[in-house]
Amino acid sequence: MTTSENTSASSGRQARQKVAASLTRRHRQEKLFRGMGFAAVVISLLLVALLFINIFSKGLPAFWQSTVTLDIYFDPEIISISEKPVQQTGESDNNFRQRYIDWQTEVGFINFNRLITDALQKVIPDVGNNTRDLQRIVTSAERFALRDMIVNDPSLIGQTRKLGLLTDANIDVWLKGNIDRSLPDAQQQLSPKVREWSDYLSAQGIIQNKFSFSLFMNTDSRSSLASAGLAGAFMGSLFMMLIVIILSVPMGVAAAIYLEEFAPKNRITDLVEVNINNLAAVPSIVFGLLGASVFIGWFNLPMSAPVVGGLVLSLMTLPTVIIATRSTLKAIPPSIRQAALGLGASKMQSIFHHVLPLAIPGILTGAILGVAQALGETAPLLLIGMKSFVASVPSTPFEQSTALPVQIFLWQGNELRNFFEARTSAAIIVLLIMMISLNALAIWLRKKYETRW
Repeated sequence: MTTSENTSASSGRQARQKVAASLTRRHRQEKLFRGMGFAAVVISLLLVALLFINIFSKGLPAFWQSTVTLDIYFDPEIISISEKPVQQTGESDNNFRQRYIDWQTEVGFINFNRLITDALQKVIPDVGNNTRDLQRIVTSAERFALRDMIVNDPSLIGQTRKLGLLTDANIDVWLKGNIDRSLPDAQQQLSPKVREWSDYLSAQGIIQNKFSFSLFMNTDSRSSLASAGLAGAFMGSLFMMLIVIILSVPMGVAAAIYLEEFAPKNRITDLVEVNINNLAAVPSIVFGLLGASVFIGWFNLPMSAPVVGGLVLSLMTLPTVIIATRSTLKAIPPSIRQAALGLGASKMQSIFHHVLPLAIPGILTGAILGVAQALGETAPLLLIGMKSFVASVPSTPFEQSTALPVQIFLWQGNELRNFFEARTSAAIIVLLIMMISLNALAIWLRKKYETRW
């Protein structure tokens, strides 16, 4: 009896030792796994923070641009034009239009550069005959701004106005310290005189960094790089997102409701579901090829138009909306449907009166995330011609345009790297703000209206 008890006690001690050793090992493995998971999260956050720091450090200075403040005298001797035509009583529209075009042509021949150089000569000492170098201080687009002022208000002739004019892109990067000042003159983009005058005007406070409204109000420009902006790209993206919302969201929700609630469970339905899941994983560039061959090649829709981009992005977003909507509908408890049917409601009434209202937060979340994904797409838009240079803001979805991601792509490849590297980062910041806002809206809607079961 004693031997049996000793054997039993020994076996118990061994078992406890094994359990203790196993427990220690499992605790060690758990700590190791938790440590690795925490390290992965920290590394991910550090990489994201590094990305944001890099983008914001380069992009934020681009929101402020070098601006020279000058007293522009609209000299009547330089602006020697006839009176702005006014349509007379009984005059035909064609005759008035021709007179107005002739007057605009007359305005177009005015040397507005001279107005700028005359104003610069008053603030820069000892200019001499270097008027050609003076013209390089202010970007070339500003002379058109002066022309538009005269066209809109001819009464300005003979008056003096204090105006803020954008400096040339090379002067902007020179004053911001993005050009190596130790380089020899042969490797500098600016002449010695222009560099000297720029530093002088900056020291006198005549050239200052001011918020760049032109970044948001102007379109892209190749002749006046300093005035290049995002207005055209923003409107192109807006038109495309409206088309995506109008087409992909209703169609995706309707398709998801049918597949989840009404479609018979057979091989055809299974095939459709598999293809929807496959479409969600197809590279976006494939949709660009489809849009180029079908919408442009077959239907003869205009190339580089937001309507084509919107259709392509709608096809790309459709599977995302369908999958998100079906997942939301599956999360609704069957008891909701059964209770509605038990009270005499039809299948459609139970879905549209009881299930769908509860699924709306999840549906909105999926739709907004799909739109945010479409907003950042570039590859399909390049294939339908939206990388072409467009110097005007589109007023309809059928006019040529570009988009924010494509504009970033175009600026990234610009030869004036010192200027457009910051401009590109600024455009990325604008795009990130829009995408983060959409994602934040999706999270807020889900948190506010989500029902937990």
